[in-house]
Amino acid sequence: MEMLERKHLALLDEAQRRGKLETANIRLCFELLALASAINRDCAARLARHQLSEGKFVLLFLLHDLPEGLSPYELAERAGVTRATITGLLDGLARDGFLARHGDMEDRRKVIVRLTAKGQKAARDLFNDHTQWINSLFSGFSAHERQVLDRLLRHAWRNTDLGAKEGMASEAGGVPA
Repeated sequence: MEMLERKHLALLDEAQRRGKLETANIRLCFELLALASAINRDCAARLARHQLSEGKFVLLFLLHDLPEGLSPYELAERAGVTRATITGLLDGLARDGFLARHGDMEDRRKVIVRLTAKGQKAARDLFNDHTQWINSLFSGFSAHERQVLDRLLRHAWRNTDLGAKEGMASEAGGVPA
């Protein structure tokens, strides 16, 4: 069974036709992309059964242990998304009954977001289910194999533009990756 997409197979065929020597590295990159894509599709399908996207799921587990809630700005910062994105995610979660927005008692301009009972249950149940699924992706790997894979992935990461930039910042005393 070929796990590569047709476009990647076509690029590999063309690279071989042109006599490129590093087609093994190109194939490995495409295989890694195919794996990441399959994991993303599986994740989306698993969460969609609960009317959730990955972004909404992240907000649920960020709020799960915070009965006092967070402001939309704090949620955006913690989730690594823009304010515009957070507004859409919160609107959808509120519409589906997972959370509610509350006015701050001391500062009426401030909004606090808290999970509803439905949101608390979903966060608890889905977090456990989701982490078990993620763990299962690497079941059968020995501790040594996981360490080797981790080392290899980090090595490939450092070869990306972003990884190289972060490496330079780290060497210059910046924030490490």
